[in-house]
Amino acid sequence: MPRFLPHRDDLLIAASGLLGGLLLYALGLSSRPVAALPRRVALAALVVIVAAELLRRRHPLVGLAVGVPALAVDVCSGNLVATTVMFTDLVYAAVLYGPPAAYRLLPRACEALTVIGTLLSLALIRRPEAVLIGVGLAVVTIAPAWTGVGVRQHRDAAEAARLAAERTVLLAEMDRREAVVAERARMARELHDVVAGHLSAIAIHSTAALSIDEPDTSREALGVIRGNSVQGLAEMRRLIGLLRGAGDADEPAATPTLDGLDALLDRTRAALPEGRLTVELRDARGPGPLPAPVELAAYRIVEESLTNAVKHAAPGAVAVELTGADGRERALTVRVTSALDGDGSGPRAPGAGAGLVGMRERVALLGGRLTAGPADGDTGRWEVRAELPLNDEEKNR
Repeated sequence: MPRFLPHRDDLLIAASGLLGGLLLYALGLSSRPVAALPRRVALAALVVIVAAELLRRRHPLVGLAVGVPALAVDVCSGNLVATTVMFTDLVYAAVLYGPPAAYRLLPRACEALTVIGTLLSLALIRRPEAVLIGVGLAVVTIAPAWTGVGVRQHRDAAEAARLAAERTVLLAEMDRREAVVAERARMARELHDVVAGHLSAIAIHSTAALSIDEPDTSREALGVIRGNSVQGLAEMRRLIGLLRGAGDADEPAATPTLDGLDALLDRTRAALPEGRLTVELRDARGPGPLPAPVELAAYRIVEESLTNAVKHAAPGAVAVELTGADGRERALTVRVTSALDGDGSGPRAPGAGAGLVGMRERVALLGGRLTAGPADGDTGRWEVRAELPLNDEEKNR
């Protein structure tokens, strides 16, 4: 409905009031005039207050301002009950639909008007019946005003509850989207860490098999390729089974731990051409157990660092070192160093550059610190160093 047109309910109220007032006037059901005004003037007051009713929702204060003199004229010319009833509705509408200032001040103004009117009536009439005038003022002003206050409070409370519900739904949707994004990032890290090492070994040995025309070398390369393919497929099946919810729900998912580093290093050695790299492990961890998230992150960091060493490092030693977590140091330090490839030949297997990003994400989730670059004091070595704090994790155990 256009804003300049009255609301449908306002039209119904105005029409009902007009018909009721005309019927009362036709039946002669009006009080005695207070002033020397003809009774037909009450009809003019009725028409004015009906027009004010059309403003009760769009412009409630203007409607009340028009209704006050109309009621005064009606009382002086022989009161019609329909006019009085419509005036009470104007007071109610001014409190309910008016601005916050009207909502706060109008009930107080009606109370003050009732008190003043009652005192003036007692002073002028000097009879107990003057109190009835005060009662009439209270019924016409105070009662509709406080009724409007109650209805407005309930309306505002319902609106606040609706907004709170919408805000809760919005926050829940934002949390859901963040959870989906976080889960996708976690899945991307796991898939990369699981598959990258096997595919790198396959790429390196397939290149060797194609470039070297020696049956023994090709046979050995094909064996390594087959072994990494089988292991990669097994890891992929495990991850796909976890994503689909396959398997026994009561059986915990197999998560790599640092106890499996020896097997990881053996697979790395098997994937390397003879004599190109040597892989060594120095495990100086404390005897106590590690939180599962820290242990998984440390394993994946070592795994990704070895994959990068296979692809990028120059011939030489690759050292894996685990220190800390012994009760004095509240962090596990993972350090992997390898020889820098200084001949500029580039990587031996293609990569997307996601490995270092995944390592940084894992360390950041635990509140740790990761550095990757030339080792301090040794420009010929590349170092990946991760510090994984244990304090917060142990509090959550």
